[in-house]
Amino acid sequence: MGAIVTSPQSDVAAAAEGFLPQESPLAMSAADLGRPPHAVSTPVSVGAGMLMRRAFVLMLTVALTGAGAYEMYMVVQVGGVTIMEGMVLVLFVALLAWIAFSFASALAGFFVLLRRNGNALPIRDDGPLPQLASRTAVLLPTYNENPHQLMARLRAIYESVEATGQGDSFDWFVLSDTRDPDIWIAEERAFLELCEACGAQRLFYRHRADNTARKSGNVGEWITRFGGAYRFMIVLDADSLMSGDTMVRMAHAMETNPQAALLQTLPVIVNARSLFSRLQQFAGRLYGPMVAAGVAWWHGSEGNYWGHNAIIRIEAFAQQAGLPELSGRKPFGGHILSHDFVEAALMRRAGWGIYMAPMLGGSFEEVPPSLLDFAARDRRWCQGNLQHLAVLRTRRLHWISRLHFMTGIGSYITAPLWLSFLLLGILISLQARFIRPEYFPKGFSLFPNWPAQDPVLAAWVFGLTMALLIVPKLLGFLLLLTRSDVRRQFGGGFRALTGVIAEVLISAMIAPVMMVFQSIAVVEILLGRDAGWQTQRRDDGAVERRELYRKYGVPTACGVAMAISAWAVSLPLLLWMSPVIVGLLFAIPIGAWTARPAMRALFVTPEEAKPPRVLVRANELASSPALASAPALATLRQDSGLLHRHLSSLPPARRGGPGEIDLHLAVARARIEASDSFDQAVRHLTPRETLAVLGDSALLEGVLAK
Repeated sequence: MGAIVTSPQSDVAAAAEGFLPQESPLAMSAADLGRPPHAVSTPVSVGAGMLMRRAFVLMLTVALTGAGAYEMYMVVQVGGVTIMEGMVLVLFVALLAWIAFSFASALAGFFVLLRRNGNALPIRDDGPLPQLASRTAVLLPTYNENPHQLMARLRAIYESVEATGQGDSFDWFVLSDTRDPDIWIAEERAFLELCEACGAQRLFYRHRADNTARKSGNVGEWITRFGGAYRFMIVLDADSLMSGDTMVRMAHAMETNPQAALLQTLPVIVNARSLFSRLQQFAGRLYGPMVAAGVAWWHGSEGNYWGHNAIIRIEAFAQQAGLPELSGRKPFGGHILSHDFVEAALMRRAGWGIYMAPMLGGSFEEVPPSLLDFAARDRRWCQGNLQHLAVLRTRRLHWISRLHFMTGIGSYITAPLWLSFLLLGILISLQARFIRPEYFPKGFSLFPNWPAQDPVLAAWVFGLTMALLIVPKLLGFLLLLTRSDVRRQFGGGFRALTGVIAEVLISAMIAPVMMVFQSIAVVEILLGRDAGWQTQRRDDGAVERRELYRKYGVPTACGVAMAISAWAVSLPLLLWMSPVIVGLLFAIPIGAWTARPAMRALFVTPEEAKPPRVLVRANELASSPALASAPALATLRQDSGLLHRHLSSLPPARRGGPGEIDLHLAVARARIEASDSFDQAVRHLTPRETLAVLGDSALLEGVLAK
């Protein structure tokens, strides 16, 4: 059971050991995914207008895919379609459908934003703040994060909410799953400093001893115990940042729309320093609102949940969003990693509305600093999304929810499909170059069968496919030109256009490397390799040379193989494939270059030109000197006040037979008893054993007394 540390002034401090005294009457469902849902009394309905919107997106997707498929067939059908050409045609149609679907959503978003209205739920981002009549809990799950930066962001959000005058409507919970003992104690110390600085009575910290089901289990455990005291919860990530105005408007929107279960904001990337992260920041800020507005336009009440920077109705979540363990072994079995999609789908299945508010603003996040860090996080997401193959069989899901799952799966499956498409193209070219064609097939024939293709038509097909990828970026730039205030914050139209061109070129070099990384991830998962749970790096993007060679070796080898194969066929084929080959051949220097700060004058965003107050405050607090880090046990020995608070937060010791004794705790006890001094005992303890000692009050007092 976890432990709670509260503000010294809090009424909770007088409660029984462990958690808050308020137990929730709501419980996370332990039912199987196939169990029929308990529907909301008045479920959300879909009107004729929404059906027309969805018909537009799907029909445009089908039309573009059909036209491209026909043209591609005309390219390969000359002289008959061989088996490999048939495979290329099938892959092309699948990939083109994916591109066309994204293009249709972006096009819809372009016209939506021309009317300046992109929120799926009525909510204003200007005017006086509404008064709240409900209580909202703000949950901040964390795992081995930097405690100083974590509490700096939380304090900035807290102060921003207090500035609205409605701070009494919010309680704050840091839910720690940290497994590093030194970071755990540093979290407690940083949290107590936060409470002292804010004079807060509504701040709470809990460290969970058993981090079952990771973040979803952490939030679920909180709901089963305390959710009944609140109507809503705002879920954050460790790198989340939100303004108080936004949080108040979100809570009011949920109050005035009782059928809404979830309202998801569009987090804007901030604090990017490396070229890679600045590239993501610029692209997300310029193109992201358009894409999100298009998605919100035709998703309506069947939106999605991205796991953070969203407000959730606790009643709906507690009744419907219980997650079972998937059958089978990891990586497909076990706890669901990408739980957010599933939670949204289960709530929508019961008739609740899931909405997006991409135009609300005041919602921020950070991004990994390098391509390697991004790929590491992407590997975990890949496994989570592929797990949704099992969830697709869930009964009574809304078809849009199933489409969310298929879209998430497709975002990773397309990588090996692209790679297969390119390799098949090279094989066909090699076959035509080195294998003597059969001009006269078996059987009677008056005329020879000349192998031929239409290179002009092939170039047109390629050009139109690229247009579907690039036009949305140009539409995002055109939207920028219609907003003079935002255009100035991007540095002006010319600088923004230069940024778009640079973003397209650099992204084109990065894309082949990500294609290889994602293809490797899919293959590893299919072979049964689990991604685990790694801490995300949030500092600069510096990468050691040895790691560069090791991680980028496979993409580089792929580039060499493709270049040799293309050159063996012809120079024109090599030039034709050069956009892919160059990115792979130069994967190592591109990875090193994009991990360093560069082009700061080019990729300017509004949050840099005119940073919001909550961002300024968070960065100011994060840049302030932090207390020097020290080993956990040494810190507690030196700080009696922190030790007292830590001991008072621990749950009662477990009672049971030898079978229930934690192995690490037993080993730690033996090491401590065999040690003559504190230094000797600490030196012999492993991190897991130290973690066990920190969770046992008697053993902790024993080692500190040595």
